[in-house]
Amino acid sequence: MVDQQERNSKENGEKDVGNFSRAFIEVRDLWKGFDDKKARIDILKGADFQIASAETLAIVGPSGIGKSTFLNLLGTLDRPDQGSVLFQGENVFQFDNEKLAKFRNESIGFVFQFHHLLPEFSARENAMMPCLIQGISKERAMEAAERILVRVGLENRLHHRVTDLSGGEQQRVALARALVLNPSVLLADEPTGNLDKKNSEQVHNLLLSLNEELGMVLVVVTHNMELASLMSRRVTILDGQMAEMA
Repeated sequence: MVDQQERNSKENGEKDVGNFSRAFIEVRDLWKGFDDKKARIDILKGADFQIASAETLAIVGPSGIGKSTFLNLLGTLDRPDQGSVLFQGENVFQFDNEKLAKFRNESIGFVFQFHHLLPEFSARENAMMPCLIQGISKERAMEAAERILVRVGLENRLHHRVTDLSGGEQQRVALARALVLNPSVLLADEPTGNLDKKNSEQVHNLLLSLNEELGMVLVVVTHNMELASLMSRRVTILDGQMAEMA
């Protein structure tokens, strides 16, 4: 259980957060835990962290340390118990649910180990979904989906159902869907966990080239140290804090 006195000292400003530079993403005094039967498991304990514009970052380490928990907080899929996540200086967890959902749709792309594609729809129809959710016209959504699908190398698979695509192609559809609205941040959770070496390398190269082209922040949770080595920074979670790795 987190000590209440320690929490109160943070709330009273005893922890120095005044030295943050104007990073693209700033994590300040972030706490997140879960109740397990009668025990409290604290994953993040007042974590502070910064990510620069267009930076590439790998979050590594053994299962169970909270990598995906941290990624979900960055992506605003979950709310912290305490603390702030600031995008360009704005604390997004002060948004109401409607505004937060709009921010997430417009600004953050997600890629997961399991693609979460709609199997009955084509590659183009899957890639269009974020546009349609935003209220963009069907014609413009199709154009945007086709453009990004061509960029990820699927120009000959636009109208194929995703069930007819290989695992590597399905992951590229998921990547196209994540990028169709040109988000400023791409979050990827084990993006090559289900792929063979050849397809993994293709996705690795694609992620890096798209990061460079689009100038987006790229944060990857991975056990794949080959992928992690390609990122500009590598961090792990130790005792509830974000820790830099060589």
